[in-house]
Amino acid sequence: MSETKATLNNPIYPVMIAIGVAHLINDTMQSVVPAMFPLLERDLGLTFTELGIISFVLNMFSSALQPVVGFVSDKKPMPFALPIGMMSSFVGLTMLILAEQYWLILLSVLFLGFGSAVFHPEGSRVSFMSAGNKRGLAQSIYQVGGNSGQALAPLISAFILDVYGQRGAAIVLLLTTLGIAILLKISRWYVRQLQAEKLAMKKKKVLVSSLPPLTKKQVGIALTLLMVIIFARSFYTTNITNFYVFYLMDHYDLTLRLGQVFIFIFMACGVVGTFFGGSLSDRIGRKNVILLSVVGPLPFCLLLPYMPIWLVLIFLIIIGTLIMISFSVTVVYAQELVPSKIGTMAGLTTGFAFGMGAIGAVVIGFLLDKIGIASTIQIISILPILLIVAFFLPKDKVEKPA
Repeated sequence: MSETKATLNNPIYPVMIAIGVAHLINDTMQSVVPAMFPLLERDLGLTFTELGIISFVLNMFSSALQPVVGFVSDKKPMPFALPIGMMSSFVGLTMLILAEQYWLILLSVLFLGFGSAVFHPEGSRVSFMSAGNKRGLAQSIYQVGGNSGQALAPLISAFILDVYGQRGAAIVLLLTTLGIAILLKISRWYVRQLQAEKLAMKKKKVLVSSLPPLTKKQVGIALTLLMVIIFARSFYTTNITNFYVFYLMDHYDLTLRLGQVFIFIFMACGVVGTFFGGSLSDRIGRKNVILLSVVGPLPFCLLLPYMPIWLVLIFLIIIGTLIMISFSVTVVYAQELVPSKIGTMAGLTTGFAFGMGAIGAVVIGFLLDKIGIASTIQIISILPILLIVAFFLPKDKVEKPA
């Protein structure tokens, strides 16, 4: 990494891109788990509830640890935790590929969950440190990497696992070695940047929030509203990415492969939305972008279960693009609410998103087993109404270019 140091007006794009690529690799490993769901349901005879429990263990373990990792790293930054976390994911993915029993699958996702819990808060911190005055853009590049990795899940399922079976996921392990090498290099830059920041703090303290001064009560209310938004978004997107393919096969008679292509398009549009959302928030404000992600997709979410197949793909494109446009922005918004706790806020927001996805997977899996696929999809389609609480968030100031 370059010796260049990030300042208020000096973003470091090579570091932004490198941590985004590492995020892509990290989340590609995580995405192997939901990619295996159709295979596990077909070959091992697992119920939807059992599949939901696998997702719950993976995401809830990661969710619980992420704020802890963020809090600890705020007190004592841990640059080399990044490659260590990816090494844990490597072990977990190897175990998952070889697992033939349900309990081994659950054990393997614990290692994957630990790796994810370590990576996300520290990765978000690196993104923030390299951002300069482009925090929205930096967080978008970082989250685009992760969302791109997640978007690969349906393609992995359709074109690797469906062809080569469970052990086909070994291909992803090749990416992991590259990821570890990238993170080792980022960690060395991280150490140098920490040293530079210590010197800078002695000279000048930089305000990093675009929000007006808020009381502790106002910050608490804003964080609660933000958690409601993350809850509704995570529940809904978990439903689409993990289980909607079963609705496509059951209701529209699509093949598994074609259904997974639909899911991939939804997730790929989410990547596009995530990228443009961050840079847009630097221009028009964080709250305005969050509101756009609420107002835009809501009617399409409500109507999706009742559309003919030729409209389903169009609706998925619109929903995927708009609902994810605030994905990176919510992280930056939380960090600006509590600018002294960058790692904690990153861990809290991404960890909460993982946790809600985990709970959502179990709840949705249970509903699928109990009331059927169609009724479950119709119920979950109403959930995005909760996103309207975004109107009550404090309005931030738009930073004018220097």
